[in-house]
Amino acid sequence: PDSQPASEPAMVYFEQLKESQDAWEVCAEALAKGIYSDDHVKFFCFQVLEHQIKYRHGGLSPAQQQLIRETLMKWLQLQLMNSQPEKPFIRNKAAQVFALTFVMEYLTHWPKFFYDLLSLVGLNPHGVDVYLRTLMAIDAEVVDRDILHSPEEVRRNTLIKDSMREQVIPSLVESWYQILGTYQQSHPEITCQCLEVVGAYVSWIDLNLIANDRFVNLLLSQMSVEDLREEACECLFEIVNKGMDPTDKTKLVESLCQVLQSAGFFNVEEDVDFLAKFSRLVNGMGQSLVLSWTKLAKGGEVKDAAESLSAIEAKVPLLLQLLVHDDDDISANIVGFCYDYLNVLKQVRYDYLDVLKQAIMLAVMKKLTYDEEYNFDNEGEDEAMFVEYRKQLKMLLDRLAQVSPELLLEAVGRVFNNTVQRWQTASFMEVEVAIRLLYMLGEALPASHGAHFSGDTAKTSALQDMMRTLVSSGLSGYQHTSVSLEFFETVVRYDKFFLVEPQHIPNVLMAFLDHRGLRHSSPKVRSRVAYLFSRFVKTLHKHMNSFIEDILSRIQDLLELAPPENGFPALLTSDDQLFIFETAGVLIVHGESPAERKQALMRSLLTPLIDAFRLLLAKLASEREEERQAALADCLSHAVGFASRTSKAFSNKQTVKQCGCSEVYRDCLQTFLPALSCPVQRGSLRSAVRSFLHRMIICLEEEVLPFVPAASEHMLKDCEAKDLQEFIPLISQITAKFKDQVSPFLQQVFMPLVLAIFEVLCRPAEDNDQAAALEKQMLRRSYFTFIQTITSSGMNQVLANQGVENIERVLFTIIQGAVDFPDPIAQKTCFIVLSKLVELWGGKDGMAGFPDFIYKHIVPACFLAPLKPSFDLTDAQTVLTLSECALTLKMIHLRRGPEFIQYLQQEYLPSLQVSPEITQEVCQVLQQPDAKVLKNYMKAFFQRAKL
Repeated sequence: PDSQPASEPAMVYFEQLKESQDAWEVCAEALAKGIYSDDHVKFFCFQVLEHQIKYRHGGLSPAQQQLIRETLMKWLQLQLMNSQPEKPFIRNKAAQVFALTFVMEYLTHWPKFFYDLLSLVGLNPHGVDVYLRTLMAIDAEVVDRDILHSPEEVRRNTLIKDSMREQVIPSLVESWYQILGTYQQSHPEITCQCLEVVGAYVSWIDLNLIANDRFVNLLLSQMSVEDLREEACECLFEIVNKGMDPTDKTKLVESLCQVLQSAGFFNVEEDVDFLAKFSRLVNGMGQSLVLSWTKLAKGGEVKDAAESLSAIEAKVPLLLQLLVHDDDDISANIVGFCYDYLNVLKQVRYDYLDVLKQAIMLAVMKKLTYDEEYNFDNEGEDEAMFVEYRKQLKMLLDRLAQVSPELLLEAVGRVFNNTVQRWQTASFMEVEVAIRLLYMLGEALPASHGAHFSGDTAKTSALQDMMRTLVSSGLSGYQHTSVSLEFFETVVRYDKFFLVEPQHIPNVLMAFLDHRGLRHSSPKVRSRVAYLFSRFVKTLHKHMNSFIEDILSRIQDLLELAPPENGFPALLTSDDQLFIFETAGVLIVHGESPAERKQALMRSLLTPLIDAFRLLLAKLASEREEERQAALADCLSHAVGFASRTSKAFSNKQTVKQCGCSEVYRDCLQTFLPALSCPVQRGSLRSAVRSFLHRMIICLEEEVLPFVPAASEHMLKDCEAKDLQEFIPLISQITAKFKDQVSPFLQQVFMPLVLAIFEVLCRPAEDNDQAAALEKQMLRRSYFTFIQTITSSGMNQVLANQGVENIERVLFTIIQGAVDFPDPIAQKTCFIVLSKLVELWGGKDGMAGFPDFIYKHIVPACFLAPLKPSFDLTDAQTVLTLSECALTLKMIHLRRGPEFIQYLQQEYLPSLQVSPEITQEVCQVLQQPDAKVLKNYMKAFFQRAKL
């Protein structure tokens, strides 16, 4: 293939070449002689070579390794003679191959790597380009800290760097100096590459080679060349960032600054791309100086520390200029220095610094302001970046609050009051930022959340004044989504203010309820306000008693279930409606009206849901079209969710019973439960009704019990693994909560549930169906946990009354779970159950026939499970299983005494070919009182047995 792109068959051929033992030599020859002109082919030859060096280098003969070295140098020689350089992607790949070869051979066969390269390349631009790319590729292989290396590679890389420092770094630095001086006019792109190399290498080479007059002056001269200055800036940044002695660092930074200042760089009037780099450089210089000052001050070196401090202060005007720059990238790049500087101010208290702090405060306040262009309806990448930038500014504001809270409060108060006085004519950006600053004070000023308005301090009164102004100024009517949101966020952040001045509650309530809040034209505002309103009411419901019915009637239409066919877009989504239902519940339950009034209000809140549910369920049963079925099921699930959410208002003090609301929730249960056996859309309906049942077990207490049998019957019809797995926690919750009260019901439902589980577990599944296998594993775990709940709740009679055959079936499943399935979590549960059953039934007065079961099945399980190859004693979960297994043996000894020891000695352990000495040891350890000794011994016993 000469100049055609590589065709499909050619690529397949090359893939084979890559894998074949010696075909790489064909590629090497092609590169050394420049046989192909097709870029893809050349690239591929390098890939084949790379593959060889990376994965097979160790297996090459010295002659073959020599061939690779020669190939690379011959290829490079060809580059020097070509009038046109190779495409960048080929040069990059070549550089990677050079770097890989270097890493493999520099310490052994090719110590003169750099000298060979430099003497060949000289000052030929094509050659210099490859040399610089190779240096960057070596940096990536040997130095880059973001790449994970094995311990072996780390050792090798350290050796390479040590060796380079000793032998070649001065020569490399000299070559960079020559390149930077030679090409800055003719080949700016090569000069930029070289600056990048210097920046990369400066972190680990001797800084004196770079940070000296001739080199730094060269770099500074390039700061004035348009094509070079961004890279020169980056390079200086890397130099400044290098760790060094604090006094030397201060001197270095100061000498740089003097030159930059005299060259006019501190008059910030450059293009934004350069200024973004420049502000990063200033940030690096500033942070370096702060670090030097901190070290010197800590070490008690007063004179040097003072010099560092005055160096820092000399940068502050520049810091402020960059911080307030219109371009956010430039400003964001200097935030780190600003943050660190505020920390210095916290420790060095001069009076005149108040001026500085205020300047920083004003800068932060200015930069917090939104742009005209910010798109609130469709936030994209620019908006996301501004939000991130605002977070950085918030850090500065928090730091300012630590440095001087009084000043911050005063500055925010000034901006806030000034803006609010003229809010009708102010731009949305000004108004939003004024409220935002008040909001941010809440986090910035150290106070426990409610403490902003308690105690008689200047802070309290200042915040209280601002809040009073905010809620009485009419600002809530400002027509912009950002201002509306900020208003409600702030009202809720400072909801404790209204406990001090409750007279403002009615006004704010109206704002929540009308076109300013829940009925705002923006769905984003409505959605957020629904949540904020629920928070507001939760804190302040005691002060809303006289408005409860008025509020409920005003939110009536927001509580309607939106049936799928009405076609009107609802004001709120169903997720937002959840908050409104919860709010309605809180208002009713915590109001001061008598129980019968609460009952009537709750009934009028829930009856529409009950009625709609009945209608929709009947519709769903007759609906044939799948999309409509899904929409109806969704709507039914929302109805159940809403009813569930109203019950969140109840507490130990205000129970459902005390509020007279039991009956209406019982009606809900009666209405919702039939949905459990609805033949279509089962998943979503079952899960909604099940969640409701969980809530009712907590809220209705024993009044829920009459509904449980019917619910269980519905849920056990045509079950899938997932249904059962979600049903078991419900039964477990009932068992643990009501214990003996549910014993008759449990005895009744126990076998149907167990049989349903067995039936699902026995269904054949595809061999490779991982999801089904996982579902079965989870169901098996849930089943064992269920048995554990029953035995540990002291309800063993539930099991005992199932009849001999059924008891046996269940017991065998537990033995099987302990031994046969390699699932340590399930196995552990099974041993806990076995141990409990031995405790309950294994004594002299236990269950007939059970001691026989212990010897025939439980004892073998305790030895066979840990002997299985899948029982991994290095796994923490499995070790926990082994502990439970050992405790089971201990429990058997407790219940059966010497008879058990005799059985182990004379029958069981000999049948496992355990030697008499070890058998004796096991029996002795079992008879010791300390369970820990037994656990440790059993672990050692099985480790030995498995060798």
